[in-house]
Amino acid sequence: MHRSQLQSMLAKYQISCSEDEDILREIQDFILKNTTCFERSLSIGHVTGSAWVVDAAKAYTLLTHHRKLNKWLQLGGHADGDSDIYSVALREAQEESGLKSIIPISKDIFDIDIHLIPGNPHYHYDVRFIFQADREEALKISHESKDLAWIPLHKLEDFSNEPSVLRLREKTKLL
Repeated sequence: MHRSQLQSMLAKYQISCSEDEDILREIQDFILKNTTCFERSLSIGHVTGSAWVVDAAKAYTLLTHHRKLNKWLQLGGHADGDSDIYSVALREAQEESGLKSIIPISKDIFDIDIHLIPGNPHYHYDVRFIFQADREEALKISHESKDLAWIPLHKLEDFSNEPSVLRLREKTKLL
């Protein structure tokens, strides 16, 4: 029952690029087969929530230099049992940035991704939402980050070549 909200959201997800179909099928299958899919303790992987935060002009995005992964990425993290994955994404964005001005551009799923986490190998079945925030508001770096920065979308490759991050930029251009 706790999985039904996410299953409904995924059923309405708008496929917008070639990777989406396979990723969607895999995420739906994972959720269906794993009743504890929102728990970090599920060793094969778990559902995570991410926030693609942009400014009002949709010209900048807020990225974190992730401490453990040593990469510039969108904000986000573990659900830790919370099946309201939209709320997870919003909470993680607020905790990781210190921003209070974060508002949704949409409460629909913006993007989906599956990625392998090294070290203790497992997968993150990542559900991503798009938010807007004020670039003038002071940022507060959390213990999970080395840094935070508003990155011009046209210079994103200077910080990240992660295909899923670049895909987020391409989807932003369609708004």
